[in-house]
Amino acid sequence: MLDLNRLRVLATVARLGSVTAAAREMHYSQPSVSHHLARLEAETGAQLFQRVGRGIRLTEAGRVLAERATEILGRVESAAAELDTHVGLSTGRVRIAAFESALVALMPEVSAALATEHPGLRLEIVDAHPVDAIAMLRAGDVDAAIVFRYDETEPDPDGVRLTHLRDDPTYLLTTDDRNRVAQHRDSRWVGGCIRCRTHLVEVCAREGFAPDIAHSTDDMVSIQALVAAGMGAALIPGLALRAHRHPDVNAYEIPGADRHVYVATYGEPPDPPPTAAFVTLVSMATSSAS
Repeated sequence: MLDLNRLRVLATVARLGSVTAAAREMHYSQPSVSHHLARLEAETGAQLFQRVGRGIRLTEAGRVLAERATEILGRVESAAAELDTHVGLSTGRVRIAAFESALVALMPEVSAALATEHPGLRLEIVDAHPVDAIAMLRAGDVDAAIVFRYDETEPDPDGVRLTHLRDDPTYLLTTDDRNRVAQHRDSRWVGGCIRCRTHLVEVCAREGFAPDIAHSTDDMVSIQALVAAGMGAALIPGLALRAHRHPDVNAYEIPGADRHVYVATYGEPPDPPPTAAFVTLVSMATSSAS
C-alpha cells in the first residue's frame, strides 16, 4: 500500500518543481525529501524521476502518480473534513421513534433546542408504539427511541440501553366524582388496543375485578371524547392529558400506577455524537417539564 506521506512529498515536488522548494514548504530537509522519493520508487517499482544536473525531473510515470496523488490527498482531506463536521455536529441527522403523547408533549421543545444548539443536525421523527420503536432501533432504522414501560412490562432485548426520563402518572377519566378505580367495578371502560390494554387490566385486577372493555382505541383524543359522551371510564397517561384535555371530563391521579418513560439506544456505548446530543437534550427538556 502506498504511503500517504510519501505521496504528499511527490505531489509537492511536482507542484513546486524542485526538491529544495518542497523541503522548504514541508519543513523537511532536502535529504529527507529525496529519501521519501526513493522509498516511493521502491514501493511502486517504477522510475518516478531522473536527475538533471543538481535537480530532478519527473518521468511520465512520476507525473501520472503525482496527479493521482493530488486527487487521493484531496479526497482524504475532504473525508476528514466531513468526519469533523459530524463529530462537531455541524451536519448529519438523528432519527427518532417516539410514542404519540411524547411526540406531542416533548418533541417540539427538543426540536427547538436541537435547532439552536446544533443547527446543521437534521432531526427525523416517526410516530411508533414502543414495541415497534424498539424493533426499529434494533434494525438500525432509527438512532434512538422514546418509549414507556410499566412495572409489568417484559424486559427489553439484549443490547437495548434505557436512560430514564421521567415517571408519568396515570389518571382515571370519568364524567362524575367517583375518583377511585374500585368505584367503577360495574362501569364500562374505554381501553387501548389488545397489546396496550394490559395496564388497565392490571390496575383493575389490583382492585379485585376485570374491566368491561366496551370500546378500544389508542387515540388519546378519542378516548377523552368517548368518556365525555358517557360511554365509559378510562385510564390515561399524564403526558397525553397534558397534550390534550377535554373540558367535560374529570381526571383523578391513581397512586402507584405510573408508567416510566425512557430514551432507548442500542449497542455498546458511547453513542454516536448526534445520538448522544439528542439524549442530552431530551433529558434536559423532560427534566424541565417535570
